[in-house]
Amino acid sequence: MSRTMQEPTFLILTALADGPQHGYGIIADVEQISAGRTRLRAGTLYAALDRLQADGLIAPDREEVVDGRLRRYYRLTDDGAAALAAEAAALRRRTEAAERRLASFRLGGATPAFAAHPPRGLR
Repeated sequence: MSRTMQEPTFLILTALADGPQHGYGIIADVEQISAGRTRLRAGTLYAALDRLQADGLIAPDREEVVDGRLRRYYRLTDDGAAALAAEAAALRRRTEAAERRLASFRLGGATPAFAAHPPRGLR
């Protein structure tokens, strides 16, 4: 993936990096990984899973029947792992740049651009 990955996609792939999971397991894992910030609805999840499968980033792993209902498990593919690793590296680089600039700001080495001219709502 050459463009920035959307957060739900990143979280779904992160959940599957730990091993195959079914839909409800992915929903619960995404909520846990995001510290409750992201709560996927079933419709959103399954649309994302269809897209990720079409993109070759995930694949069906197995199916089983539980309480009379079909439960499909998905797994991360090698391409999915590569895309997740690339996005994690890009996030790390952006985070490191922000941390360097914040450290400089805290030391008085930089003045925020809006300090001299705050946005209208902050005047």
